[in-house]
Amino acid sequence: MSIFKACDIRGVAGKDLTDGMARRIALAVGVTLAGQKVVVGGDVRLSTPMLQKIMIDGLAESGCQVVDIGTVATPVFYYALQTTGASSGVMVTASHNPAQYNGFKLVLGPKPVSEKEIADIGRLVEINAQTHGDGGAMRLPVIEKYLEYTASKARVGKLKVVIDAGNGATATIAPKLFRRLGYEVVELNCIPDGRFPHRPPNPALPENLAALGEVVRLHGAAVGIGFDGDGDRVGVVDENGRPLDNDDIMVLIARQYLADEPGAIIYDAKCSMVVPEEVTKAGGRPIMARAGHTFSKTAFIQEKALFAGEISGHFFFRELGYDDGMFSGLKICELVAEHGSLAEQVDAIPNYLLTTDIRVTYLGTDKDVVLEQIASRLTVYTPNRIDGVRIEFADGWGMIRASVTEPLFTLRFEAKTTKRLKEITAILLMALPVELKEAVIAKLPPECL
Repeated sequence: MSIFKACDIRGVAGKDLTDGMARRIALAVGVTLAGQKVVVGGDVRLSTPMLQKIMIDGLAESGCQVVDIGTVATPVFYYALQTTGASSGVMVTASHNPAQYNGFKLVLGPKPVSEKEIADIGRLVEINAQTHGDGGAMRLPVIEKYLEYTASKARVGKLKVVIDAGNGATATIAPKLFRRLGYEVVELNCIPDGRFPHRPPNPALPENLAALGEVVRLHGAAVGIGFDGDGDRVGVVDENGRPLDNDDIMVLIARQYLADEPGAIIYDAKCSMVVPEEVTKAGGRPIMARAGHTFSKTAFIQEKALFAGEISGHFFFRELGYDDGMFSGLKICELVAEHGSLAEQVDAIPNYLLTTDIRVTYLGTDKDVVLEQIASRLTVYTPNRIDGVRIEFADGWGMIRASVTEPLFTLRFEAKTTKRLKEITAILLMALPVELKEAVIAKLPPECL
């Protein structure tokens, strides 16, 4: 697959993303941003220092004034964008992907980067486009100022908290932030190591939070907070060491904001219908966005939302203007300090029958055509096309979407009863092409059949 994704540029370092390809990308970005001030940061992956140098050199050659903020977590990069006067930036990271991956998160102006803008960069790379100008680079440490600013937006606390940085970019930052506010911090995997030796850097998968849960129980902590490789996503375990669904965390944080004032709350298309139901009950206005960081952020900005969340663990906050896994952890601690046991808070939220992602490999190049065919067979149900094809009912929903990063389709179903879950699954299955249908049936959980 192409390394030019819907939300960023990403691939296996040294294979898809070679040094030569990185230089072409740097020069293409330089054509787009020539003459601008550009912030460049990078995560702790082993391939990042060279890719970061290539990006800085390419931008400077293109006439950009580069602000090199060194090795940082992505929220620190977003903070630097807001405070340095830079109009654009590049973060060298592959976020939650395994250690062999790397890539570039692009900020090309005041709005989140679009699929078209990334595709345009891809076309510039194809023709080896470049420009030359009188640029340069300066080093600017920003972590201490990030800590000071972020702490000023949160409340002090006294809880015992286990922080699992997963050996990622938050390893030396998150413990300092929490201690600055008074928390008793137990560190887990808080030594930076771009190999991610102790767990994969994706905290959205419960199995990746198992060790965190054990340490929470061992130390009698109130909560456990786990971060992804670059620190813009979060995973949570309660005081019993149980990994929590981010749908439930979104409900709790949304209520926290809506208790003070009404407003819009953004949630992504893969979330449980519990989220919009509970937001409405709390006096909010729930708005669905396409799954994906830049899509949620775009809706967050357009709607002037109080809060936005994704099931993947990206949470966007009005007081920051961007997503920050570390600040997310602080907000979760505030929930515990104010309302008590996190386990009890979560258990009080209604839960329906929601499948995990059903991922089916698809090697064809016509995923959009397949989705159009599926939608045409479901017109009687007026499918929602915000993200693939989604059929919605009062008591459940089902969807199929094309992955923007991998050669596969993802399906998900939810209903209030097992009977309805089976019925909704059957409706969507009937609309699938035969080969795809057979592949999906082979992976469906028993409750859907």
